[in-house]
Amino acid sequence: MKALIMTIICFCATETSFGQLKPVRYSDGDQALAGLVNTDAGEGAPGVLILPAWMGIDDEATQAAVQLSKEGYITFVADIYGEGNKPTTAAEAGQQAGKYKNDPEAYHRRIRLALEQLVKAGASPRRLAVIGYCFGGTGALEAARAGMEVQGVVSIHGNLGKSNRPDGPIKTKILVLHGAADPHVSPEEIANFRKEVEHAGADWQMIYYAAAKHAFTNPASGDFEPLAAQRSWKHLLVFLQEILK
Repeated sequence: MKALIMTIICFCATETSFGQLKPVRYSDGDQALAGLVNTDAGEGAPGVLILPAWMGIDDEATQAAVQLSKEGYITFVADIYGEGNKPTTAAEAGQQAGKYKNDPEAYHRRIRLALEQLVKAGASPRRLAVIGYCFGGTGALEAARAGMEVQGVVSIHGNLGKSNRPDGPIKTKILVLHGAADPHVSPEEIANFRKEVEHAGADWQMIYYAAAKHAFTNPASGDFEPLAAQRSWKHLLVFLQEILK
């Protein structure tokens, strides 16, 4: 019965989210892309780009877009993989995400294209942020590393590594929301990330949530931790308020 109730809740949430988001078609060369936008905040409002987890556009990303629109932000959910490439299994997701982790320039290009769509939708180009979940959290950090013109980035249970690339200056403010029990991010990776951002002179902060595992914000995951999810959402809102309003 509990599983049935959760299924109904998730289904209704999905219908509500997609009902409040409008599809936007754009492209990267010959690859068609299909993002989702909410412009209820009005022309000139600050904008938040949302990078989905490794399964592509999902309930968590669309729910975030809708909820942030109610906070006064124009929101855009990016399509990183492109039409026809959405994974249906974890193995496919790992393969798709791996392509962009191993080719950061391709990931940067898809993020920049999505940012362009966010601005075209009416967001102020001087008040932009990138947030991401899991694989998308890695992308948010990549936006900062690439020097994209955004005021801040938020990585939510994302991987922190950047492969073998030299460190560079980071001017974008960074917030990392991290499950203290996340088995996918090693102490070494955290230590290397700290060295990177400190060497880059970045304005950064990292918040740990006790006992929280990897996908602690996602109600559809076995790792879901309601209290940590609630706290992290509040921390996200405080950060966005600081950098964008």
